[in-house]
Amino acid sequence: MNKLSLYLIASITLLFSGVCFAQAPHEIAGFVLGKNIEEFKDRLDMSTDLPVRHRESLREVEIKKMEGYKSGLITYGTCTKPGQIIRIKLKYTETSKKFYETLLKQFKIKFGEPDEWRGDPFHIFLAWKWSFTDKDGNQISLHLSHNTRDDEEKIGNAVKLTSRTALEAEWKCHEEKTASKSAGKKKETPQKGPVDWELFMPR
Repeated sequence: MNKLSLYLIASITLLFSGVCFAQAPHEIAGFVLGKNIEEFKDRLDMSTDLPVRHRESLREVEIKKMEGYKSGLITYGTCTKPGQIIRIKLKYTETSKKFYETLLKQFKIKFGEPDEWRGDPFHIFLAWKWSFTDKDGNQISLHLSHNTRDDEEKIGNAVKLTSRTALEAEWKCHEEKTASKSAGKKKETPQKGPVDWELFMPR
C-alpha cells in the first residue's frame, strides 16, 4: 500500500472524528450530512444534477475530481428541507482488497464492530453496515464495501454515509405532496379483457 493510501486512511479517521457525537459520523471528505448542497457547489459538477429514479424528490450530483477519490455522488432532498444533503457516496481511488481490509480495521477501531453484514454469501461483494443515533436523535447509517466482480456494483472500494431520518422524512413529504395533488382527480377504471400473453414474451 502506497503512502497516499495510508495518508487517506488517516485523513478519513480524522474527518469522521470532527463532527460526531457518541461515534455518530456526519462528514467525510469535507461533505457534511444536513448541510445545504449550495455550500459545496465549487466541489461538485452541477451539470450532472439529476433526479433519483423512482424517488423524484431526491437529486444526485457528481463530485469533481479530488485526491484519494475516483468518483462520488451527493444526494440531496427537495421536499422537506430543499437542498439538504441526505447521502454521501464515494468511490476510493485505491481499489485493492488490502486497502479495504486496512480501512475496515480503522473503521472498527473508530466505530466498533459493524452491526450488519450486507455483502453476498460468496464474498464477491463485501459490505458492512454500522448504525448510529446522534445527539439529536437522527438515525445515521455507514456502509463500507469492496467489490471484486459484481456487475451490479462498480469494482473497487466505496463508502456510503446516510441520514436515515432525513431520507425517511423526504420520502414521507414527497408521498404526501403526491397524494394531495392526485386527490379529487377521477381515476379511470381500466377495462379488463383477455390477456395478450405476447406482451410478456421474449422474441
